Amino acid sequence: MDSVDELQPPDRLLMGPGPSETHPRVLRAFGTPPIGHLDPAFVEVMDETQDLLRETLRTDNEWTIPVSGTGSAAMEAAVGNLLEPGETMLVPGNGYFGGRMAEMARRAGGEAVTIETPWGEPLDPEDVRAACAEHDPDVVGVVHAETSTGVRQPSMPAITEAAHDHDAFVLADCVTSLGGIEFRMDEWGVDAAYSAGQKCLSCPPGASPLSISDGAMEKVLDREDPVRSWYLDLSLLEGYWGEERSYHHTAPVNNIYALREALRLIHEEGLVARWERHRRFSGALREGLWALGLEPVVAPSARLPSLTTARLPGGLAPGAVVETMREEHDVEIATGLGAFADEAVRIGCMGHGARRGPVLETLGALGETLSAHGIDIDPGAGVAAAVNALDE
Repeated sequence: MDSVDELQPPDRLLMGPGPSETHPRVLRAFGTPPIGHLDPAFVEVMDETQDLLRETLRTDNEWTIPVSGTGSAAMEAAVGNLLEPGETMLVPGNGYFGGRMAEMARRAGGEAVTIETPWGEPLDPEDVRAACAEHDPDVVGVVHAETSTGVRQPSMPAITEAAHDHDAFVLADCVTSLGGIEFRMDEWGVDAAYSAGQKCLSCPPGASPLSISDGAMEKVLDREDPVRSWYLDLSLLEGYWGEERSYHHTAPVNNIYALREALRLIHEEGLVARWERHRRFSGALREGLWALGLEPVVAPSARLPSLTTARLPGGLAPGAVVETMREEHDVEIATGLGAFADEAVRIGCMGHGARRGPVLETLGALGETLSAHGIDIDPGAGVAAAVNALDE
């Protein structure tokens, strides 16, 4: 083959549904020379990472680890370990990732029952309670932050109460919420939760948070049938991430370096202050979007601060707008998924991207893009509206 040039990817502003902008300190940590995954110095890094994860998840769970893989690996670890063959899992029907939960439940040998809810709306706790009464599930899945729609689940405590009243474990997807919006695992009664590094944590994908309560872990360890995935079997991973620190697999050392630094940044900023920062800058982003003629998909009470799904003005095709933003302005946003694939765009405001500069640059590029596609607007209206919101 011909010679291959040195890697030079384009310099994009990442303001889509993920990956997000990576903090420079996280990139430096990611580039730190690796050491052995059983080196005592790395074991100390593991301990620190686990402590920082517990702080960010607001949990005291001993079983809190970064899974070696992307968020989907943490998701499959959670579903595949908690659900045994023949058991029933309730899954949300209001978005793409509830559907992925269902697929993983079926592949684990379980039965998936969907709580039918329109895309763009959160689950109703009473619907969860009714479904629990009808189907007597072993696990209830909830997507705290639905990446496909921009919906935040505002009633987590009520949902966990409904599930626990029927002796079901609650599994929460907080991939697009952890480190960006309020999530209180222990206080809300969540039994298992998983996330990813490349969203509000502003970290390269590859090491993904997972936390399991004592009760849920007891269920995992008492399984009659072994977990179908050897690699993601928590009863085996316990040897590596537990007290023994015995070999199971070669951990992605540099990914854990990066995750540790991302979590250290959250610790320094303060978790509540970080939640407020996301709320403030996503609010300014939305004011700019509405000023450019976009229309929200999700009602205000359920909007996700870290991700906004909005319909474009003038019937514009989302794909054309996304392409122009990327190719002409080096700004990445995304089309909708599923029910909204042909009518909306998704714009993130996560982690290191939830700042004045990225928000204003995105709105400026979007204003110029809409104008170039024939929409009769002031291209600077979005930036002006966002500045006004931030300066109030």
